[in-house]
Amino acid sequence: MNDLDADYRRAGFGGDLGRGTRRALLLVDFVRAYLDPASPLYAGSPDPPALRASAALLDAARRHGTPVVHTRVLLAPGGADGGLFTRKVPALRVFEQGSAFAEAPPSLAPAAGELVVTKQYASAFFGTSLASSLRVLGVDALLVAGASTSGCVRASAVDALQHGFVPLVVADACLDRDPRPHSAALFDLGAKYAEVVTLDEATTLLGPGGV
Repeated sequence: MNDLDADYRRAGFGGDLGRGTRRALLLVDFVRAYLDPASPLYAGSPDPPALRASAALLDAARRHGTPVVHTRVLLAPGGADGGLFTRKVPALRVFEQGSAFAEAPPSLAPAAGELVVTKQYASAFFGTSLASSLRVLGVDALLVAGASTSGCVRASAVDALQHGFVPLVVADACLDRDPRPHSAALFDLGAKYAEVVTLDEATTLLGPGGV
């Protein structure tokens, strides 16, 4: 991996985006579908470390008054509004309206006043008002956590960059069904689209002295 890092840097990848000055926490689709063995999207544990890390981030954001955004996939019965995405990934039908799999676990349940973005595709930005909401809040960077690392987290981080928000992907707070796509996605994000940060750094950035 060190050789790969060096190769990419020599080729001109991995520039520093900074950390922004006004950050928000974006919790992407961290819902029961990834935590329940009965779900086809189950990621291997009902209580993974990424869930505890995301809960710690959420607690820190709330304590310090940092804006919090939750995202959920919500599909109409039959999944017609999921278009080609649900054709490619039929397992997404677990997010049809009324499914308990689409609900957040208790530790990540949205609080009153926190923005909840519903979406039908991978990115939190595609087809939603998220970018406008963040601009009204004066946000210029997003701490990104959630599931899955190689899917909706990656898509949301790429779109954050394309909308002019610095994506700060919190590696410890991202979940995937296998460590291989998880690691590959984090490497690619760090090389091309985002800053990949640890839970400790993210918690510091959420505090009053975060720079």
